[in-house]
Amino acid sequence: KIESENAGSSRIALMAIIFHLCAFASIFDIYFRSPIINGLEEVEMPGGAQADRVVVFIADGCRADMFFSLYEGETLAPHIRSKILSGQASWGISHTRVPTESRPCHASIFGGIYEDPSAVTKGWQQNPVEFDTVMNASSAAFAFGSPDVIPLFAKGLGHVTAEVYPAEWEDFSSGCGSPSRGCRRLDDWVFGRLRALLRRAGG
Repeated sequence: KIESENAGSSRIALMAIIFHLCAFASIFDIYFRSPIINGLEEVEMPGGAQADRVVVFIADGCRADMFFSLYEGETLAPHIRSKILSGQASWGISHTRVPTESRPCHASIFGGIYEDPSAVTKGWQQNPVEFDTVMNASSAAFAFGSPDVIPLFAKGLGHVTAEVYPAEWEDFSSGCGSPSRGCRRLDDWVFGRLRALLRRAGG
């Protein structure tokens, strides 16, 4: 009788282990599936390109609740907020999808896809699976910004001019490396590079 009970307990333990292994594997099957579809044919835009140039400014960390709320009686983004509320700009709210890091929103904007979960195996430092973006489909592109993001879209592309600010400036816990100016230091750097580019282009 004791041997019978031990055998029954062993079967239950084995079934429990198998169940948990299946449940654990299902996480990878559901959430770690690549959104990239290979083998698609290029499609021409009806009527040609909608614009000769595309200019994108990204405010990383611009949460909807913070964007529309007031801080000490003032909005944190008065110009953009006034354009939206007056109906002079189109806008939308993007919803978070794991992994919740800065890279996924950039992948969605420039590539039209969600971040490939396999990027976790590379420490989020590179794209393990190549995909088309606005950068590699353009004849010329300029990118200024974070060292964590810009290289992901500009690496190996000779027609892309890219510059990044020092990585130590992204110390958000201490005011982005400059407590007196806060994270505005990063924005000032980007807009400074943009102004210099426009001055060079204008002769």
